[in-house]
Amino acid sequence: MKKTLFLFLLLTSFLPLLGQNSYSLLPKPVRLEAKTGVFVLGAKPIIAVASTDPALRRMAESLAGQIGLVSGRDTKVFAGNFRVKDGINFVVSKDVKLGEEGYFLEVSPKRIVITAENPKGFFYGLQTLKQLMPAAIFGSAKADNVTWTVPCCYIEDQPRYAYRGLMLDVARHYYPVSFIKKYIDLLALHKMNTFHWHLTDDQGWRIEIKKYPKLTEVGSKRKETMLGHYNDHKYDAKPYGGFYTQEEIKEVIKYAQERFVTVVPEIEMPGHALAALAAYPQYGNNPDKIYQVATTWGVHENVFAPREETFRFLEDILTEVIDLFPSPYIHIGGDECPKIQWQESRFCQDLIKKEGLKDEHELQSYFIRRIDKFITAKGRKMIGWDEILEGGISPNATIMSWRGTQGGIDAVKQNHDAIMTPTQFCYLDHYQADPKTQPIAIGGFLPLDKTYSYDPTPESFNAQESKHILGVQGNVWTEYMPTAEYVEYMTYPRGIALAEVGWTPKNLKNFDDFKQRLEVHKQRLDYLNVNYFGAPINNKFTYRWPLKK
Repeated sequence: MKKTLFLFLLLTSFLPLLGQNSYSLLPKPVRLEAKTGVFVLGAKPIIAVASTDPALRRMAESLAGQIGLVSGRDTKVFAGNFRVKDGINFVVSKDVKLGEEGYFLEVSPKRIVITAENPKGFFYGLQTLKQLMPAAIFGSAKADNVTWTVPCCYIEDQPRYAYRGLMLDVARHYYPVSFIKKYIDLLALHKMNTFHWHLTDDQGWRIEIKKYPKLTEVGSKRKETMLGHYNDHKYDAKPYGGFYTQEEIKEVIKYAQERFVTVVPEIEMPGHALAALAAYPQYGNNPDKIYQVATTWGVHENVFAPREETFRFLEDILTEVIDLFPSPYIHIGGDECPKIQWQESRFCQDLIKKEGLKDEHELQSYFIRRIDKFITAKGRKMIGWDEILEGGISPNATIMSWRGTQGGIDAVKQNHDAIMTPTQFCYLDHYQADPKTQPIAIGGFLPLDKTYSYDPTPESFNAQESKHILGVQGNVWTEYMPTAEYVEYMTYPRGIALAEVGWTPKNLKNFDDFKQRLEVHKQRLDYLNVNYFGAPINNKFTYRWPLKK
């Protein structure tokens, strides 16, 4: 009797954990009601799509293919406005009232039903469903000894913020298209919807511009790359280069669109322009100077000259960028623009007087306003880093606040939209553990719990002001990330924490709960071969710089 009682108590003590693991969803949904029982995937599963929308059909076919691959079950997709028993149903309803990204998910022993207004909602409902399934659903081969069940539940879900993004810097280090796609896949899995592609900087120009071929012929290559930390002043003496053709960019954009991820391109100006000036020196402040693509990190004083021919050059570039990218936003950088060359330029000083500007900060605003006007005329919206506030904000600009939160606050106070990405919470190039145990990083310390603790909307904001906070973004600057595996190591799991910051209501967030769900989620990442911090595969690749002892 005592032994039986002991076993009963032991089992019941684990029930809360087992239940929690059954619903280890990331990000956490708005409402989840656990139900008794499970849905058992039959020998010949059916997916019924109550819509002729090709996007829904594509999602259903993808799910069917994945189920077939990992379970060996012959899974069929049918079109029809009915709810099949023992199957998965996509039901379109205009009464969902959860917005374009919201969905309902019902799992009962009889059937699974995803209900949404449009494909975005179905896509996110599908991500949730896959996370409810055994982790092997994320595998790339048939999985043996897996019980293919889904725990019964009822879920209502929609995002807190409209903009939920990750940035990847490909200027400092270039990554193949295959990895860009994987980066987008991981964004989508965690219900993030924006890929900010940092394509140009002092150390490399990575986008083909057909009117100006030297941008990639010259600007995409540097003669060597720094070794070790910036302060070490060591170089590898190896030429480095790479860029994305316009066809490759179209391929990436199409891939992202199928996963409801918007690709926002960034073309840096007026600073961080050295790679462009190495190709076309006539657009610099010293046109007779021989520029070279930067081999050191940091900020360089060579910036674009605000001449009419420079604006024509940049407008030509932006025209090709806008023609390529359907994103409503075009990011123009605007950060860390040294003013010394403008101070020393007679042309710039005369322009300041001619335009009635106060100083070089207002000259930068003049520059940004010109670009803003051009982008607006093309039917797009301009994003800039928070330095574009200095000297006066451009009329249609959205601010990306990185030097803390004040830039976003100032933008909102001036009735502008803001995307929050402050360094102290969102810069994933910072150390995530004791630097003595980690591969080299730019510096700083950003552990998982601090990233998770971030709230993009300042407590002092009223309801109207809060509407101007579009969302949150994590930034992955890659000076010290020479490989794709290194990027994954620095991005995850902190990127998942930011995904929950962007999706889940503030009152539902709890870090201890997040950590428990994350432990289960790591099994999914393992199947996806993600080299997250602490992953079993960490020892399968070589960092450029060995771990410090």
